[in-house]
Amino acid sequence: MTLEDLGYYHALDNYLKEHDLAAFTIGRVIAEHKERYTVKTVDKEYDGEIIGNLRFTAVTRADFPATGDWVVVSPYNHNQALIHAILPRKTVIARQAVGTYGEKQIIATNIDYAFIVQAVDRDFNINRIERYLTLCYATNVSPVIILNKIDLIGETELKDLVSKIRERIKQVPVFTISNENLRGIDTVKECIKKGKTYCLLGSSGVGKSTLLNTLSGEQFMRTDTISTSTNKGRHVTSHRELLILENGGILIDNPGMREVGLTDSDIGFATTFDTIMNVSKNCKFRDCTHTTEKGCAVIAALQNGEIDKSSYQNYLKMEKEKEHFESTLAQKRKKDKDFGKMIRNYKKNHLK
Repeated sequence: MTLEDLGYYHALDNYLKEHDLAAFTIGRVIAEHKERYTVKTVDKEYDGEIIGNLRFTAVTRADFPATGDWVVVSPYNHNQALIHAILPRKTVIARQAVGTYGEKQIIATNIDYAFIVQAVDRDFNINRIERYLTLCYATNVSPVIILNKIDLIGETELKDLVSKIRERIKQVPVFTISNENLRGIDTVKECIKKGKTYCLLGSSGVGKSTLLNTLSGEQFMRTDTISTSTNKGRHVTSHRELLILENGGILIDNPGMREVGLTDSDIGFATTFDTIMNVSKNCKFRDCTHTTEKGCAVIAALQNGEIDKSSYQNYLKMEKEKEHFESTLAQKRKKDKDFGKMIRNYKKNHLK
């Protein structure tokens, strides 16, 4: 095995030299369990923990290792290693941390492609797909939409669902599969490239872990059924795992996400709703909210049927959510800055 087999990209070489890290062992985080990490190197896997300096200098949770990260380590005690540094991330898929305002939760890093998985029987929701697309576009990850459990519906209904997606979402591949009868699985396998990293995004119960097991040909991840009382998926995957497939592709499974809170992802937002954004350039007012203003080109296009009504409503909802996160983040940064200033003044006046 080589580093390239793990997805290593040589743009990191200069960083290692410039920061005197070339003497350390390079590895990739393939699993995380509450600040304990499994790090895979060319030779073996290590149980990793971060050094004290890395912990004390961390400002947010994003400063800790995440699944997919490249790190430098120093092995000890046969299968243990200290993590000394996290190498620059090529891409980061992140959402708003649940229950924590102004904080990001990293889903996975150094991802090339994201499989957005939805079940056609109960989970189908184009608004949710647009949310995942925004996460992907924000960091230049290429999305692929996968509709699972197609064995549960008829051909006419399936074609209707695919048509609805393609009417609202352009230029994103759409695959239809069944983990039960394996229909469409070979098509997905054929699109997976050696040395490229893929992650699975979707709600609980849509079949992500089962798909991972199907693609790998082994029972890596435990699977479960849908709760009959709530009709919702149970959180079977409780942490993130990175696996290397037989064809050389690298796949990360993620816990199911019932909440996909947006962060400050202007680029991702603009790409997901590119039709609305392009039309908005013709609005009379530069700060147009596209809701009640006279001379709003977006409202005119909506009334003419040029913009999908459901997509427009989802746009407004997500725009409001994004603005709230950015406002909360700005408040948090000001609070942190004021606290830092207070500490410096205290040291200056009392610790002479």
